[in-house]
Amino acid sequence: MTKQSEKIFTFQNVEQQTVISGANDQLLLLIEEGLSVTLHVRGAQVAINGEESDVSLAYAVLEVLSQLVKKQVTVGPADVVSATTMAKKGTLSYFLDFYQGSIIKDKKGRAVRVKNYGQRQYVSAIKHNDLTFGIGAAGTGKTFLAVAMAVAALKKGDVERIIIARPAVEAGESLGFLPGDLKEKVDPYMRPIYDAMNSLIGADHVERLIERGVLEIAPLAYMRGRTLDDAFIIVDEAQNTTNAQMKMVLTRLGFQSKMVVNGDPSQIDLPKGVKSGLLAAQKILQGLNRVGFVHFDSQDVVRHPVVGQIVSAYEEADEKVKTLKAAREKGM
Repeated sequence: MTKQSEKIFTFQNVEQQTVISGANDQLLLLIEEGLSVTLHVRGAQVAINGEESDVSLAYAVLEVLSQLVKKQVTVGPADVVSATTMAKKGTLSYFLDFYQGSIIKDKKGRAVRVKNYGQRQYVSAIKHNDLTFGIGAAGTGKTFLAVAMAVAALKKGDVERIIIARPAVEAGESLGFLPGDLKEKVDPYMRPIYDAMNSLIGADHVERLIERGVLEIAPLAYMRGRTLDDAFIIVDEAQNTTNAQMKMVLTRLGFQSKMVVNGDPSQIDLPKGVKSGLLAAQKILQGLNRVGFVHFDSQDVVRHPVVGQIVSAYEEADEKVKTLKAAREKGM
């Protein structure tokens, strides 16, 4: 039988309590969900109840969040989810390190920072390699962080332009039946890129960069036959590239350029029988100098906690299918 316990956490002031609790105690609810505890606010205190080990983790999470407030950091849901996830993984001691610096400030002046250890590895790999692969689950921040790194490089003068491409693979719908010209048909596939750019520098600034040729957001096919010097290149949704497309885009890398290739192998929309260029690249390019690979899992998801649970559930289901298939083949 597991031992139940209670600990009392005391807020140092009203500001700390307001920020950490969130509107309608929403942030405290995230801690409850993430660590299987119950939190009861009593004046300036929070009573933490649950299994002894979980209660200790929740207390530690409240402590590190209170330290963020002292540093004048705006605490949001992503921070709380990251703290609870790191507490469960035993890496909470590294949590405050993520707030020592920032990649860039967004259009509202808020610092864009890494949210977990996986993201820190990813950003470090981009800094130290010419070609970086970010591979793993949706919601881990691959696209957003790559765009943030690209904007930061542009602002520093490290590159002269940003080029972002993704394959326009038809996921259950035919492009030919969509209304509009080619740009209007392809733009929905580029929406996540525009969303990231707009949140970082604003829609008006994005349009000006596009007009000046400093920013290009286009289907992967537009990269053919080009050499991209002095550029920060992002290839998104790379699990939907064919082997030939992947080779084509990787060989576009020019001098004074960086390339980031992102993809989620669990979301391949290629026609049956067509192999993913991302999966092939993992095998072919491992061990090459100035080429880095960073793998994300469900615990690196920085959206609502249930998203991480959903990703984990699907990963477990996929593993069961693979195990069953292997057992059948062995018995044949």
